[in-house]
Amino acid sequence: MADRSTNSAQTAEVDKGYWQANLRLIYISLVIWALVSFGFGILLRPLLSGIAVGGTDLGFWFAQQGSILVFLALIFFYAWRMNKLDAEYGVEEE
Repeated sequence: MADRSTNSAQTAEVDKGYWQANLRLIYISLVIWALVSFGFGILLRPLLSGIAVGGTDLGFWFAQQGSILVFLALIFFYAWRMNKLDAEYGVEEE
């Protein structure tokens, strides 16, 4: 009986570590997404207006295309990192 409760406690600790790592990855991704889309595209646009990218200013580029490209990169990064995290904790798909 004690062995079963010890195993259950170890499993709970591993699960807690997995979810903490997962949430940390989500929070980091959300901060990057908010910074790029809202920060660079809206709030910091006047500061970025003097930097030319592709015939337009950098603030406009972030608002129109940069935030979308960063969002797509975050999707692929999250999927790649979650696959590594799943393998690390032994919950990967077969």
